[in-house]
Amino acid sequence: MMRALRTAASGMYAQQLYIDTVANNLSNVNTTGFKKSTVEFQDLIYQTQQSAGSVRNLGTVIPTELQIGHGVRPVAIEKAFTQGSPVSTNAPLDLSIQGEGFFKVRKGDDTIAYTRDGNFNRSPDGRVVNADGYILEPDLIIPEDTIDIQINSEGYVNILLVGATEMQEVGQIELAKFANENGLRALGKNLYRETEASGPPIYGQPGIEGFGEVAQGFLEASNVQIVEEMVNMILAQRAYEVNSKAIKTAEEMLSLANNLKR
Repeated sequence: MMRALRTAASGMYAQQLYIDTVANNLSNVNTTGFKKSTVEFQDLIYQTQQSAGSVRNLGTVIPTELQIGHGVRPVAIEKAFTQGSPVSTNAPLDLSIQGEGFFKVRKGDDTIAYTRDGNFNRSPDGRVVNADGYILEPDLIIPEDTIDIQINSEGYVNILLVGATEMQEVGQIELAKFANENGLRALGKNLYRETEASGPPIYGQPGIEGFGEVAQGFLEASNVQIVEEMVNMILAQRAYEVNSKAIKTAEEMLSLANNLKR
């Protein structure tokens, strides 16, 4: 019964973590480029009290194991990098990726981070930056006297200046992808950074070699499905309740055993 208390407690902790993850998903349902998380669980070690194949006193062979499990533990929280729905904004520097890939931005500490959030703007010096002022890499300069910006599906950036009659190319957007996207570390602010588990970034041109295309005037919505998350919340809540009842039942059994009298 003491074993049952600890086993059920591990289940309650696991479901609490599950609820925390679902709550984070729901809180980011309107976050641009957000990718939902899922929790992975594993059962713990087993105590073998009778081994299959062992021989009884009368020579018979035991056909099955007699094992008692010791609960559950969370082993991973994985991001689901499925495509979010495109949302039209008509803003010239709002970009979404239709397919695989990440935008590359340079943070204030000069490190590189990766994002699916394509909500970009012009800085006072004409650079293309995200909402936190991180510079889009490769660096793009949009002159102050620009009256039109056009970005095609392959990431080529063309601008029209005041008094000009033809567009001129000022650069191309580059995308990055990884052998193991789930190995990326979330930094908050819609950013990720590479780790040993993700592997090094693979850079490429939008629309070729497996990279997604760039869509101007669109942002990628979160891939969180509210109904799915609400169902997950109900399942986690019920599992938590069941484990709490297992603890209560084990405690009542211990109380009965403690109160036995001769």
